Amino acid sequence: MVRAAVERHADRRYVDAQKEVRQAGASNAQDLRKKLRGQVQDTYRAAVNARVQAALVTPAPMAERLVHFWSNHFAVSVDKMPLGVLAGAFEAEAIRPHVFGRFEDMLLAVERHPAMLLFLDQARSMGADSEAAMRAARPRGLNENLAREIMELHTLGVRAGYDQQDVTEFARALTGWSVTGVPGVPRKGGGTPGAFVFRPAMHEPGARQVLGQRYEQAGEAQAAAVLHHLAVQPATARHIAQKLARHFVGDTPPEAVVARLSNAFQRSGGDLPTVYRALIESSEAWNAPPPKFKTPWEWAVSSLRGLGWRDTGGEQMAPLLAQAGQAVWRPGSPAGYDDV
Repeated sequence: MVRAAVERHADRRYVDAQKEVRQAGASNAQDLRKKLRGQVQDTYRAAVNARVQAALVTPAPMAERLVHFWSNHFAVSVDKMPLGVLAGAFEAEAIRPHVFGRFEDMLLAVERHPAMLLFLDQARSMGADSEAAMRAARPRGLNENLAREIMELHTLGVRAGYDQQDVTEFARALTGWSVTGVPGVPRKGGGTPGAFVFRPAMHEPGARQVLGQRYEQAGEAQAAAVLHHLAVQPATARHIAQKLARHFVGDTPPEAVVARLSNAFQRSGGDLPTVYRALIESSEAWNAPPPKFKTPWEWAVSSLRGLGWRDTGGEQMAPLLAQAGQAVWRPGSPAGYDDV
């Protein structure tokens, strides 16, 4: 249901509308931009309504809550164009299918998704010695945003033993990970606008060294190998365990729970159901008095469910949630909404 409501044909409409604006004369460009903003808003609100609808009717609230947890962990923000079109598709395509799978699979799906690539400015990142840079009169250069946030927020966590050189080398490995239909990036090779594409001409050639490990893979496989390594690190297990425990147990979760979840993550190679089982079986998650306030999202959904709502009834949920203080997919930073 959620996936159907955020079909990727919306991405194509957005790219086509952008092209129409660029090709328009000055006289009607303003009207076309207004039309484009309207299309983005309509797509965003439809995706929010689909998300609320799924939460209202779900027979498995724990599963739905896990979707929201991971969507906030791998946060994108509709404050940046064209994320209003892509945020719903990102959650439906990169998060939902992997909530009961392996962390590594979710990580790869997230970092390859156009929403994340555009949000963190990866689509135009270019290696200094790449073929595209050699041809360009004014090469765009390397962008380290995605590499830094993967290490700091998505996997290892802050102060986890990596340095600036590790970030730079990982950013070089990621060059070429891009999106079709991005203005200023060649469309050689075609592809559906708004889809992931690897552009060999933008990739920085040569081996990389990240966290003391050497990666000699060529092309797209190089960054994928780094992601595999990051996904199974003890620091990643600890970071994920800490965040899950903070979300489900308390703002300052007992160290025993964090250690239990971290061990389950490492023992299973990042199998998420194994980690969830360790959480559910932790007595600390059940014995302590309720230590957390509901977020505005949780309060709104639980209130509607409590009132018997099983349908949004055509109401627009996005403005309601924004007024409540937690606009959907709009946390304001790659760190997501604070969970304390």
